[in-house]
Amino acid sequence: MIRFIQIAFLSLFCIFGATAQVDTIKPQPPRISLITCHAGSVMYELCGHSAIRIQLDGQDWVVNYGLFEFQSKNFALKFLKGETDYRVGAYPFDIFMQHYLSENRRVVEQQLNLTPSQSWELLRLLEENLRPENCVYRYNYVKNNCATKPINLIEKVVNDTIAFSQPDIKGAESWTFRDEMRHFHSNYAWYQFGIDLALGPGIDYTLPTREKMFAPMALESMIREATISNSLGNKKPIILKETIINQGGPAQLPPTPLILSPNFIFSFIFVLILMLSIKDIKIRKISRWIDSVIFGCYGLASFLLCFLIFISVNEATSPNYLILLLNPLCFIPAICNRIKKCAKIVTHYHILNIVALILLLIILISGIQIGNTALIPLILTGLTRSATNIYVSRCAVKKQK
Repeated sequence: MIRFIQIAFLSLFCIFGATAQVDTIKPQPPRISLITCHAGSVMYELCGHSAIRIQLDGQDWVVNYGLFEFQSKNFALKFLKGETDYRVGAYPFDIFMQHYLSENRRVVEQQLNLTPSQSWELLRLLEENLRPENCVYRYNYVKNNCATKPINLIEKVVNDTIAFSQPDIKGAESWTFRDEMRHFHSNYAWYQFGIDLALGPGIDYTLPTREKMFAPMALESMIREATISNSLGNKKPIILKETIINQGGPAQLPPTPLILSPNFIFSFIFVLILMLSIKDIKIRKISRWIDSVIFGCYGLASFLLCFLIFISVNEATSPNYLILLLNPLCFIPAICNRIKKCAKIVTHYHILNIVALILLLIILISGIQIGNTALIPLILTGLTRSATNIYVSRCAVKKQK
C-alpha cells in the first residue's frame, strides 16, 4: 500500500484524465486488469493487495482502493474502533509498481474479458468513485477493502453473472473468516493470536464462496477460473489473459520460532505457575505476589477487550466470550489479596472465576467461538490459581476450627 499523502497530486491529475477519456468515448475501449500484489512482510500486507489497472490511448494508470495514512492522528484508535477511513486514488502504474519491485514482491495481472460497453461502464464507475465527494470510504477488514471494492464494480458491469471457483488452497471449501486469516498469517503467530483475542464468534461461520475473496490472494485464485454469462446464458472466462509482472520471491518473515511462539511461552508460564501452586498447596500458604502478577496482567488486558466489545463499532468484536477470562474483576485478587477485610470477596471471586473459566472452555471446545490454542494455558493458569486459593483458604478455616 502507498500512503495517500505521497500521491494526492497525482491522483487528482489522473481523475481529470479519466473523466476526459470517458466523456470523449474513444473508439478503442480501455484494457482493464485486476492487479494482485502478493504478501509483504508488514502485518497489513499479509493477505496481499488488489488494484485495477487501466490502459487507454497510451496512458497507463492504476486505481488503488488501499490508500491510507498510517501516521495520521489517532489512526490506531480509529482502527480499533472500526472507524478507519481509506481512500481510492488513481496514479501512474509505474509509480504503483515501484513499491512492490523494491520489495521484490510477486505481482500478477489478470486482464478482464469484458465487452467494449462493459469496459467503458467500468471506467465510468471508477471515475465516479474517484470524485472528491466519493473517494473516501469506511474500511472494513473483511467486508469493505481493497479486494471487495474492485470486484463489486466488476460484478456490477457484468450484471452479477460471475461464477467463482473455490480458492486453489487445501481446505478452502470449509473456510471461515478466521480460517482464511490463519492461512495467510501462518508465519505470524503473535499477530494471529491478537486477532483471535480481539474477534469473537462473528467470524466463525462457514463462508459462502463470494465472501472468501476479501483476501486479495484468494480473489486472484478464485477469479482465475471464474466465468461470466451473457444475455443468452452463454459462459466465457472472465480472465482473458494472465501475466506475471514480477515473479518476486518470499517477502514474508520466517515463521515465529517455537520457543518464541505464544503457545510455548504461555505453556511455560502455566507449568511454572502449576509448580508454584503445588508448593502453595503443600505449605498451605498463598504466594500473593503470583496472583498480583497473573491477575493484574489479565485485568490490564481486559481494558482492550472491553474497549473492543463495548465501544468499537466493528461488528466482529462483539460478542466475545473471552471476556470470561479477561475482565476487570481480575483486579480483585490482584489488588485485594493482601487486605484481610477483603478475604471473603477474594474467595468468592475465585469461585466465580472457576465457573466462568469452565464455561469458557466448554464454549471453545464446542466451537461456539474458535479460540487460539495459546489461550488454553492462560485459562488453565487462571483455573490453577483460583483452585489453589480456594483450597488453601478452606484449609485455613478448618485449622481455625
